[in-house]
Amino acid sequence: MSSLSMANMMLNLRLASSAAAQSAPTDRKTLVCIFLNGGMDSFNVLVPRDDTRYGNYATSRGNLALDMASLKTLSQISGSDGTLYGLHPSCSGFQELFNGIGGDTSKRRLAMISNIGTLIQPTTKAQYVTGNSPLPRALFSHADQTDQWQTSVPQGMAQVSGWFGRAADILHGSTNSGATAMNISLSGNNLIQVGNTTQQFVITDSGALALSQPTDDNPANPGAWKNSGHRSLLAQHYSNLMQESYSQLTKTSMDLQENFQTIFQAYDGSAIAPLFPDTYFGGQMQAVAKTIAIRQSLGLHRQTIFLSFGGWDHHGELLKTEAGMLTTLSAGLTGFQKALEALGLQNDVITFTASDFARTLRSNGRGTDHAWGGNNFVMGGPVQGGKIYGTFPDVTLDSNDDVGYGGRMMPTTSVDQFFGELLRWFGVSSGDLSYVLPNITNFYSVNSTTLPIGFLQPGTWS
Repeated sequence: MSSLSMANMMLNLRLASSAAAQSAPTDRKTLVCIFLNGGMDSFNVLVPRDDTRYGNYATSRGNLALDMASLKTLSQISGSDGTLYGLHPSCSGFQELFNGIGGDTSKRRLAMISNIGTLIQPTTKAQYVTGNSPLPRALFSHADQTDQWQTSVPQGMAQVSGWFGRAADILHGSTNSGATAMNISLSGNNLIQVGNTTQQFVITDSGALALSQPTDDNPANPGAWKNSGHRSLLAQHYSNLMQESYSQLTKTSMDLQENFQTIFQAYDGSAIAPLFPDTYFGGQMQAVAKTIAIRQSLGLHRQTIFLSFGGWDHHGELLKTEAGMLTTLSAGLTGFQKALEALGLQNDVITFTASDFARTLRSNGRGTDHAWGGNNFVMGGPVQGGKIYGTFPDVTLDSNDDVGYGGRMMPTTSVDQFFGELLRWFGVSSGDLSYVLPNITNFYSVNSTTLPIGFLQPGTWS
């Protein structure tokens, strides 16, 4: 994050802090977004196992079809149509979370949302073909679809902000008492956490981006001496009001980074460390767990965490590459959920995946191309796990769910419905839901006593 954007963030946080201290809730909730950059081929992640639909899947996928016997079976699963499903063979961790941790069916922590994608309003294939319904801009474009998942405004915005950011505009000042931002990113600056009055707080898997100082064991570190000099400049007082304001706000920013780092490093995560795989993604998820564990010390009752996991644009060599990446993803998120269980935080956190789009059903020879609706994971104690939500599409090529180009699925569930349910749990009121999700009323009555999709446990939302 630039010094100026950090300074603006700190100014917003200071203005909000006094109100927060008086009205913070007693509970703590965290939303974790794992963004799978590049567009995951999610119709090889969740596969129907009944004979008819598996046959349609195998025909449409051709040389990319997975053998039914290799699929990780999902127990006692009824989708909206009562059919059975299996997961990619690399998803053994997800299988356990779906069926029940350690075989305990009361601990079904994982569910899947089927055929979800960006929409402005409910749209049929016929409306798509004739152009009689407004469509998201630049469908099938990486950059545009990534932005639209993160803004939840696929028609575009005059003032660009993300839905995590707009949630922070509403909740941060009234729920959090600390100076640390509600939105924390382990993947640098992003759009989803940018609000109209709030910004994200960027960290790494080693903690905050604090400026290092010279130490006795490394007194000649030139970077540390440069940072020390920078500190000395900020300690000065300036007659120019702009210079003085910039200096003080930057110093405040640095102080907050160092405060975060002190708390982060002081936390003893040795008890949960063995639960995480020895991969880069596993290390990042361990840092996410630590960041959640220290939220009370940071004064955060509401918190979002963003993490990007790239490399899913598999135009070539889909099968081998995706298998390895799914192994990494499944192990990292399984370790993370088990760490939350060990810490007693399982009911305070919902983790979900998002991606630019899914992929075409038809092979381009060795991989797949950009498509639209796909399948995503959602997990946590508040989730009614062990179920498939939404409507799994007809994966026959040229079906009523296929808008063309070899199996691009028309979404049957909108991202607004998904995000709206997450936000109801998170504490965004019905009156504020349209501010966070401007298109939500096209899909859902914000005053409804039921949920848009229904994947949350009863009693976990208001």
